[in-house]
Amino acid sequence: MNEQPIYGLVLSGGKSRRMGSDKALLERDGQSQLAFIVGLLEPRVDRVFVSTREDQKDEPERASYDLVIDRYDDMGPLAGILSAMDEHPGADWLVVACDLPNIGSETLEHLLENRSTVHPFSAYVSTHDGLPEPLCAVYRSGSAPLVRQFADDGMHCPRKILIRSDTHLLEQVDPASLDNVNTPGDLAGSILEATS
Repeated sequence: MNEQPIYGLVLSGGKSRRMGSDKALLERDGQSQLAFIVGLLEPRVDRVFVSTREDQKDEPERASYDLVIDRYDDMGPLAGILSAMDEHPGADWLVVACDLPNIGSETLEHLLENRSTVHPFSAYVSTHDGLPEPLCAVYRSGSAPLVRQFADDGMHCPRKILIRSDTHLLEQVDPASLDNVNTPGDLAGSILEATS
């Protein structure tokens, strides 16, 4: 049985260079993609935090949530994950990227119900390449030193960290659930519309 609290972390600190607009603010059914992900997490975890860069913390949509502000530069999503671990070291973290338009409750519930109590990480196997999906994964309390060691050694890619660790891997319950959007072409094929 897991005794640590489980917190949700929505990664929204990306620069969205390929998209050309802020992916967290893409609109779906009258709400932002960020609000959609937060809403999925809220009933399933003890608290939800939104990970953001320092220069995004006053953006109104992000500022309406509890924030974890990046303490590290030029580390991509790992900056948000490590910053959350720094702020709340006693929590297990369900980390979810904000740019997953097809993710649903079944995917999150299956991950939470089947997460490991002994492995540092629990993640789905990608249906595209068979590698771990690090941006819908559980990072256990106590795994911060391992993550930090990889970061100190210059490895800032969460996927490579999971590949090189004793990660508990799960088969996806919905193969499309972890497809993200990175470009306007991806967006055109998804259910999202860019906000004006």
